[in-house]
Amino acid sequence: MELGVLALIQPLNLDCYCEPVILDSLSVSVGHFEKATGWAVKPEGACLGEICVPLTDAVSNGNVDVEVVATRLGMPLVHHSGVWALGPASLSGHTLPSAVAPDLQLPDVNGNIFSLSSLRGQKVVIVSWAPY
Repeated sequence: MELGVLALIQPLNLDCYCEPVILDSLSVSVGHFEKATGWAVKPEGACLGEICVPLTDAVSNGNVDVEVVATRLGMPLVHHSGVWALGPASLSGHTLPSAVAPDLQLPDVNGNIFSLSSLRGQKVVIVSWAPY
């Protein structure tokens, strides 16, 4: 594992590349940035499909300045205890790229598999809890 990228979580089956990225450095290689975020770093900037955002001062010697790129692409960047969490781009100004949740399938309290997609078309509030 290269310095700078601690963990990549596989993306859910969405129309966007929305996986969280955990970093121990704000300078990562272009290759790891591209793999983690889905954005291709090209001479014209960071590109995802037809969208390209200029990055003239964010790429140097094969490394990406994550703080600069996060600001340009609207990616949330949070620091805590020596690591950073980088969220998905939100160029539209919205926190989420869509209001459609991925299809989660989890056992209910009786052990039966529940599929979130069975509630499609309804408003749903998801409450989660973790014991840490």
